[in-house]
This record gives sequence, C-alpha cells and structure tokens, in this order.
Amino acid sequence: MLTAGRRRCVLGATVMALWQPIRDIHMKPNPAIDNVLRVALVTGSTSGIGAAIARVLSLAGYAVVIHSRNSADTGRAMVAEMNQAIYVQADLAFEADRVRLVNEAIAAWGQLDVLVNNAGISRVIPHGDLASASSKVWHELNEVNVVAPFHLVALAESALRDAARYRRAGCVVNISSHAGIRPKGASIPYAVSKAALNHMTRLLAVSLGPEIRVNAVAPGLVDTPLTAEWTDAQELWRTRAPMRRAASPDDIAKAVLMLVESDYLTGEILLSDGGLNLT
Repeated sequence: MLTAGRRRCVLGATVMALWQPIRDIHMKPNPAIDNVLRVALVTGSTSGIGAAIARVLSLAGYAVVIHSRNSADTGRAMVAEMNQAIYVQADLAFEADRVRLVNEAIAAWGQLDVLVNNAGISRVIPHGDLASASSKVWHELNEVNVVAPFHLVALAESALRDAARYRRAGCVVNISSHAGIRPKGASIPYAVSKAALNHMTRLLAVSLGPEIRVNAVAPGLVDTPLTAEWTDAQELWRTRAPMRRAASPDDIAKAVLMLVESDYLTGEILLSDGGLNLT
C-alpha cells in the first residue's frame, strides 16, 4: 500500500507524462516538421521565383500547393519531384478561380498554414508614355497584383487562424518589387500596384495579428530567362549594387523561408536588391 507521500509522487509523475506531449506540440516556437504538418500555398509557382519558393518550402518539410494559370504539365512534374504536393490550375484574374484555388488547397490536407502571394503580371510601358498606360492596363494589373492577393488572404483567413490555434501563427508573404518602393519599374501602373501591395501588407499585419503574420519581399532584378536580355539592368546591378549581381530565384526563396519560419516578424517589407537602394 502506497503512503500519502508516495501517492503524491506517482500522481505528479503521471501528470507530467501526460503534459509532456501537449507541451511539445504547443509550446515549442518552431515545432519539428516531422511532428507537425504544415501546408503552404504558393501562387504562380511553376517558374522563376515561385518555383524556387515552392522547392525551398518542400525541402523544409512543408506540404506544398503548386499553382499556375497555364503551365499544368510543369506543375504536375513539380508535384512528382516533391514529397507532399498537389497542383491546382487557376486564373487569379477571376474571383471564382480564386475561391476554387483556396478551397482545393485547404481540402488537400484539411489545413493551410502559409500563403505566398507570388503570382503577378506586368506591362512594359515607358514612364513618359502616359497615353499607353490605358485604363484597361490599370484595371488588369490592379486585379491580379492587388485585388487577387487581398481576396486570397480573405478566403484563407479562417484556415490561417486555425493554424495559430492548433500549430503556429498563420503566415502570409506577398512578393512585391523594389518598384513599389522606388520610382522604378516596368511601367507606372505596375509600380503603383506593387506600392499598393506593400501598404496592404502593413494594413493586414495590423488587422490580422497576432494570429496571422503578414510580410512582403520586394526583389530588385532577379536572374530569370525573362530578364536575361535586360542588358542595361544587368549592367546596373553589376556595377552599382554592393553585391555586384542580380538576385537568383533561390536568393528570394530563402528570404521568403526566413519570414515564414519567423515567429515574430510582421508588417515588414524586405527589400532584396543586393543593396542597390543604398547607392
């Protein structure tokens, strides 16, 4: 028969044993991915920066939802190379497609922890050519670069709040541009759309915290097949940027991963231009 003191010791040990797994899941600031599944949706993720982000998150242990408007074959090929991934085709210019994308992303694993708004469009128009920056151009860029990211956050909000309740704070990372910070960019409508995305990032960080963190990465020139022929820009980065080169897609993807893995940063616009802004 146990003495009163012995019974207290046994009871205490039992309580601690029961508490340990709960503490491990809910109190670690960064739970191991092997123990807690986390799911990330990356829009525009079959090429360039988006593909690099999807691959970096997959290597970090995330289940990834790959998305594109057109390149379905590439999306399915990327799914085949990843441990846990699905592909969803959707045109973010249309509200119904945005709804379907988020619904399918959540349905795949029953949760959504991270939303990376990478998809965007651009139009090359000289800044002095005001006549070519038509209202049609303004509406097209605003719909995809500003309205769509906001709508996706709104659609994902409930799932991202659930992430905070059961795992870690939900996370949104918007891919912006240095053109939204400095008077640069492919066109005035494009630069303004990215400036709007930056301000929206800050507003959402205030509105959704602490359950959901919202940040942005604002790249300068990034080496992709599209920018290979931008000889003037390439020369500018080689000669003036302190890092003496443009970014690679992996450079930007690693910046995104840093923001995703943080438990504290929110409302930040991470200018990633190799220091060109300092010159």
